[in-house]
Amino acid sequence: MSRFTKPSINWVELEKLVAPDQKGKFFAFKAKSDAYFRRVESNPPEPPPIDWAEYKKIVPIPGLVDNFQTAYQAFKAPFPADTLTSQVDSQWAKLQEDIKKFVSEQQKEIDTATKEINRIKALPRFEDMTMETFFDMYPDVAIDPVNKPSFWPHNPEEQPDYKEPETKTKK
Repeated sequence: MSRFTKPSINWVELEKLVAPDQKGKFFAFKAKSDAYFRRVESNPPEPPPIDWAEYKKIVPIPGLVDNFQTAYQAFKAPFPADTLTSQVDSQWAKLQEDIKKFVSEQQKEIDTATKEINRIKALPRFEDMTMETFFDMYPDVAIDPVNKPSFWPHNPEEQPDYKEPETKTKK
């Protein structure tokens, strides 16, 4: 197992993704993570070597230090086998397709919105637009006082030729 020398988390990019109301929890989590990382880094990567010859001189019982040395060198700390990385990698590969599809759909939405924004920006300023300009640009929405005069407030209910729509009632 190799020793990591720096955290693999890009905290700056991750912070950009955190909602403003969750920043406090994010910084608390980052502080705990940094504290854990500093604790791990404060320990040496390998345990300090044991001077077995010095112990053989000090310990009066013959063979005891040799037994400890063989037991110490035979001991391997149990480390769980990595059985989930392959599953995570396969799930990530499947998600990549969904992510690409989502990104392409959102790009279409972005393109549509950009076209609409550019269309709106191309319009004359509101202060410079006249009723005639508005009528030329939107003849279906604008008031046409020549061909179809109307009374204020220019909605269908207030016009002289307005007829109530017949409502069908269930019997």
